[in-house]
Amino acid sequence: MEARAADTAAVIAIGFITLAAFSIGQSVLEPVVFALFIIALISPLQRALQTRTPRPLALLVSVVVALAVMIALSSLIIWSGGEIVDWFIRNLDRVRASFADATKWLEAHDIFVAALITEHFNAAWILAVIQAAATRVNIFIGFALVVLIYVIMGLAEAAGFEKKIAASRDEETARALLIAGARTASKLRRYMLVRTVASLATGGLVFLFALAIGLDLAAAWGVLTFALNYLPYIGPAVATLLPALFAYAQFDSGQTALVALGVLSLVQLVIGSGLEPVFSGSALAMSPTVVVFSVLLWTFLWGLPGAFIGVPIAIAFLTICDQFPSSRWVAQLLSDHGSAERTPP
Repeated sequence: MEARAADTAAVIAIGFITLAAFSIGQSVLEPVVFALFIIALISPLQRALQTRTPRPLALLVSVVVALAVMIALSSLIIWSGGEIVDWFIRNLDRVRASFADATKWLEAHDIFVAALITEHFNAAWILAVIQAAATRVNIFIGFALVVLIYVIMGLAEAAGFEKKIAASRDEETARALLIAGARTASKLRRYMLVRTVASLATGGLVFLFALAIGLDLAAAWGVLTFALNYLPYIGPAVATLLPALFAYAQFDSGQTALVALGVLSLVQLVIGSGLEPVFSGSALAMSPTVVVFSVLLWTFLWGLPGAFIGVPIAIAFLTICDQFPSSRWVAQLLSDHGSAERTPP
C-alpha cells in the first residue's frame, strides 16, 4: 500500500515538473510539438509519394503542400479579421451610438458594465488592437518558419528514427512505441479530418445565416467561424458572440442580436456536440471533462496555440498510455468508455 502511494506521488510530481518544463520552455518546445503534429498529418502523403518518386522529391512536395495549407489558412484568417476591423473603423460612430443606447438600457436596470465599454471604445483603442495584431502576425511568421524547419528535418529523418526504435534490444518496448506512434498519427489525422469537415459545415451555415438576415461581411464571418472552430470550446464561443454583437451594432436591434445568438448557438451545439463526436469515434474517446481540462490547461500554458494543440496532445498521451500495461489504467480512467484499443498479442 505504501509502495503504491509512493508511486502515485512520484507520478504526480513528475507530471507537475513536466508541465512546468513545458511552460518555462515554451519558446523551445512549442514549435517541436507543432512540428510533430504536422508530421503526423502529412507523413502518409510523403510515404505515398516515395513509392512513385525519389525520396528528396517526395519530401519537397510534402513540405510544399504543408506550407501551402498553412499560408492559405493564415491568409483567410488575416483577410476575414481585416475585413471586420475595417468595417468597425468605417462605422465607428454608428457602433458607438448603438452601444451608447445599450448602456442607457443597462443603466436603467442598474448594470453599469457597458459604460466602461463605451468610454474605451474609440479610434485609439482600435488602433492599439491593430498594432497588437500586427505584432502577433510577426511573431507567428517567425514561429511558422521554425516549425517548418523542424518539419523538414523530421520528415527527412522519420524513416531512420523508426528503424532505430525497431532495432532496440527491448523488442517489446520498441514494438509498443511503434504501434503507439502509428495509432497516435492515425487518430490525429482522423481528428483533424472530422474537425475540418465540422468547421467547414459550421462556417458554411454561418455564412448562409448571415446572408439570410442581411448581415454585412457574410463571407468574412463564415471564414472566421471556420478558423475559430479549430479551437475547441473557446473558438466556437467567440464565433457565436462576435457575430451577435456585430448584428447589434449593424442593426441597432437587441432582438436581432438575440436571434443571431440563438441560431448560431444552435448551429454550434448541433455540429459540435452532436455530429462531430459521432464521426470522431475512437479518435476522441476521451471524457468530456478531460477534453475541457486539456483545452484550459494548454491555453493557460501556451495561450491560443495551446488551445489548438491541447486536445491532440491529450489524444497522443492517452494512446501511448494504452500501449503499456503499467500505464493502461490511465487511459481507461480518462477515456470516455474505457480503453478503446488493445495492443495485439
